[in-house]
Amino acid sequence: MEQRKLKIRDLTLRDGQQSLFATRLSQKEIDKLLPYYENAGFYIMEVWGGAVPDSVMRYLDESPWDRLRTISKAMKGKSLLSALSRGRNLFGYVPYPNSVLEGFYKEAIANGLNVMRIFDALNDIDNVKDSIRMINELGGIADGAVCYTVDPKNEAPAKKQGFFGRLFGKKEEEPEKIFTDEYFVEKALEMERLGAKIITLKDMAGLVNPLRAASIIGKLKAALKVPVDFHTHCTPGYGLASGVMAIINGVDILDTNIWWFGGGTAAPAIELIYLFCKKLGVEIDVNMEAVGEIRKHLRGARESLKAFDLGTFPREFDPLHDELPAEIDAQLDRAVAAAKALDEETLLDACHIIEQYFGFPKPNEIVKAAEVPGGMYSNMVAQLKTLGASDLLEDAMRLIPMVRRDAGLVPLVTPTSQIVGSQAVSVAIDRKKGQPDYSNPSNQFISLVKGEYGHTPVPVDPAFREKITGSPVEKPYDVSTYKKPENPVLEDLGGVKLAANKEEELLLELLPNVARTYLRKVRQAEYDAAHAGKEAEKEEEKAAESAEPVTGPTITAPMGGRIIEINVKPGDKVSKGKVLMVYEAMKMENDVTADRDAVVKRIFVKPDEVVGTDALLIEFE
Repeated sequence: MEQRKLKIRDLTLRDGQQSLFATRLSQKEIDKLLPYYENAGFYIMEVWGGAVPDSVMRYLDESPWDRLRTISKAMKGKSLLSALSRGRNLFGYVPYPNSVLEGFYKEAIANGLNVMRIFDALNDIDNVKDSIRMINELGGIADGAVCYTVDPKNEAPAKKQGFFGRLFGKKEEEPEKIFTDEYFVEKALEMERLGAKIITLKDMAGLVNPLRAASIIGKLKAALKVPVDFHTHCTPGYGLASGVMAIINGVDILDTNIWWFGGGTAAPAIELIYLFCKKLGVEIDVNMEAVGEIRKHLRGARESLKAFDLGTFPREFDPLHDELPAEIDAQLDRAVAAAKALDEETLLDACHIIEQYFGFPKPNEIVKAAEVPGGMYSNMVAQLKTLGASDLLEDAMRLIPMVRRDAGLVPLVTPTSQIVGSQAVSVAIDRKKGQPDYSNPSNQFISLVKGEYGHTPVPVDPAFREKITGSPVEKPYDVSTYKKPENPVLEDLGGVKLAANKEEELLLELLPNVARTYLRKVRQAEYDAAHAGKEAEKEEEKAAESAEPVTGPTITAPMGGRIIEINVKPGDKVSKGKVLMVYEAMKMENDVTADRDAVVKRIFVKPDEVVGTDALLIEFE
């Protein structure tokens, strides 16, 4: 009988570095790794999408297209290259019309992309169906991802039973369970019917516990004709054990990272999965010798990211050549026996002992108890710290189930996780100030409740929608009103266009705020190369202009962020409450409003400028 093979999707160069190192892996470091990746034999390598297009422009001043082209050229077609896409939102945070989707997919496939993993934060099939069709028509492989989430815990204890309840023994009714196994299977079947060639159970928060992994993967395998992929993270401590359960229950593809980029907030390390596969009699369809070569060079890449490192260094280990201590080998046997017996407690205990021995991070108990993604939690911590309200963290965490239910029980994945987390923080602050809940809904929360992100798993209460948006009627985003961002002529840089070609125009459409800054730097560098020596004069003029002392009332930045737009100019009369400018912070758009009737004297910032907390924005007369 032929040995069963397990295919691997390597996440190291995209999700691995995004989960552990804030997507700061430079092209220079990636170039060192690619010669060893060529012969590793990964079925799929995830190298693009997610936060990569945004981050390489925002933080590394690199071209996303160059990254994709470079990796594709180095791999020579030996592994499929994949990206993560948010369906109708692509890699951004707003819905785009089909013209933008098709243009981007066409360019991505032309530059070497093979597989597009397509998900929607609401699991709204309407938001992914056009992407699945387009990817297939353009010659790519559509991978339909169903986002895993759990029903929120009750935020309040059950009420005492009334007289009849006590008399007849009736218990307080629990809220109806929405996210059942059948829910995920039905979503998967809908994607398969639409043409998805792979179905992924996408567990972005690592909340799939082993028994649930066994149950859902088993049912997906029974219901689907296409291969099933399992994607999870180790944040709350389930990842390795749930990966083992997925293998036992027939998963076709498993998502892993290579040693130095595995565990913690990332997916399990392939080396540990390899050890388990040996015990299970399953062959990992990967060249593990080549993986060992990548691992040797990957440590240097991790060391270069020390400033962004969220994890702990595991100890050195080569599963092909290093002897495994007898006590750890025994824990592998114990874990396998427990998994086959559906003994979750023993399986988890054995896996945690193994991970602890190798130095991988311990389970994050806060994230496990709160049942939220680690990135959402860290964003809330950072937001409260910026606002000087860190003491409200527990209150904000307790408010997440309420905010989530009010918003239609949305899954917690980008961007809905950030929207819900940010709004929970805002409500906690409302309560501290004695204000009504939702006194300050964010622009994104308003859009979510209005219906612009799509259909939520359960309908939003019309009364709540009216309270937040001013209307009880659901209003989807109208893509027909989409306006292509302007590609301005940069008169100060010699009259060139900001975006010089189709690729850059697509970046401007997809991530306008980040792309504007990045492309201006590119054009500036080109201009400086041709006009060296004139910039010093401009800087002197700017310094002289800002030397005048501030004497009037001012508006300062509530938290650090990037200026998106400015709606006023010096000399404008403004009334209290008028939106003066919009800035981006924590991936949210925030309005800066006038706190008085006044006349604008000076504006100290410009669009796309990054500002810190309390930075001076506007001075009034």
